[in-house]
Amino acid sequence: MTSLQVFLPDDAVERIAALAAEAGRSPDAFLTQAILDYLEDLDDVSVAEARLSDLRAGKGRTHTLEDVERDLGLAD
Repeated sequence: MTSLQVFLPDDAVERIAALAAEAGRSPDAFLTQAILDYLEDLDDVSVAEARLSDLRAGKGRTHTLEDVERDLGLAD
């Protein structure tokens, strides 16, 4: 694993320390997980934007909740 130095305002460092303590984790572990989660969220947004673009271009289709429930045998 590679280290990375980041400079943050004192109040942000205090907040991170408090949140990490609440979670029972070290500030380093807390920040590592937060950054990894954020990167995953960025990937998810990118995929969602691509799907939306496809839909707007007529390259995909949507499904109603009723259709999904019926197809999965969940309809009443």
